[in-house]
Amino acid sequence: MSEALLLAFAIVIFAGILAILVVLLRSRRAAPDPAAEQKIAELDVRVQTMGDLLAKAQSQLQQTVHERLDAVSARIGESMQNSTKHTAEHLQQLHARLAVIDSAQKNITELSSQVGTLQQVLSNKQSRGAFGQAQMEAIVRDHLPKESYEFQATLSNRARPDCCIYFPGAGPCLVIDAKFPLEAVTAFQQAKSEDEKKLAMARIRQDISRHITDIADKYLIPGETQDIALMFVPSESIYCELYDGFDDLFQKAYRAKVSIVSPSLLMLAIQVIQQIRKDAKMREAADKILAEVGYLVSDVQRLRDRVENLEKHFGQANSDLRQIVISADKIVSRGDRIQTVEFGGEMKTAEVIPAPITRKLEARD
Repeated sequence: MSEALLLAFAIVIFAGILAILVVLLRSRRAAPDPAAEQKIAELDVRVQTMGDLLAKAQSQLQQTVHERLDAVSARIGESMQNSTKHTAEHLQQLHARLAVIDSAQKNITELSSQVGTLQQVLSNKQSRGAFGQAQMEAIVRDHLPKESYEFQATLSNRARPDCCIYFPGAGPCLVIDAKFPLEAVTAFQQAKSEDEKKLAMARIRQDISRHITDIADKYLIPGETQDIALMFVPSESIYCELYDGFDDLFQKAYRAKVSIVSPSLLMLAIQVIQQIRKDAKMREAADKILAEVGYLVSDVQRLRDRVENLEKHFGQANSDLRQIVISADKIVSRGDRIQTVEFGGEMKTAEVIPAPITRKLEARD
């Protein structure tokens, strides 16, 4: 702001000087006066001096303006660099987020296609049956050995259940049926009005009641199958809906000796069967274990007898050693008596020298 004022002031002074010069030139042309000429000369000197000052001020003003412009340019350049850097970082973050969104979009697209495929599968009755059969077979295969089950086995009445689980021994098998009627349940889930729901509920009771009766008539054979059969529902949500709203169906299934199971309940039942098989194997191995324990007891008894015989041998050896020591003591005492016998007055009593065996016995004691 000060530089602009200084420049305006310089311009005003310069204009004033020009006006004075114009006036002086006009007066010189009018009448040549020596005093006026002297004044004109003085004014020329002053004008020149002020011109020099004005030029100096202008140069200082230009230098100051250039310095300010350089500082402003540097700040603008730095600000632009920082802005460019921040913009690049934000663009990178935006690109990463767009990549994540793109991946999520692909997953959603794949999930949508899978849901559409599942809906197409469940829209067909045969496809639904195959879906329930495949789910049941996967659960059975994952938890039981191959020799303990059979799919599509033929019973004595020529009925072919979806799965037969065999127990250890020659006991009856457990039958699993996976052909659950889902049409009525689907209609119930898609019903919009109360009348449609009532019709769907009536259809559910009719279809499932008929299916329970078919399972009881075909798959409950005395002596060949267990007293109870399993009806597999391939969906936990459908099982929960049936359990909450159709208790009469579960009561009828209980009376008909048919158990309605969901995937989690089927896995629980198979775990119980696994434990039964383990217990049966333990009972089969119990005889072998008892025989081995009997052999082990016989070996221990035989070892005890041999230890007793060895103890007897050690006792006999100790007795023989004591007898030997007694005999050696008798021999030493007899030798001592012989050495103390006097043969006349001239013979001196000989020095009694212990026998070697006596020294050994004393050292032993």
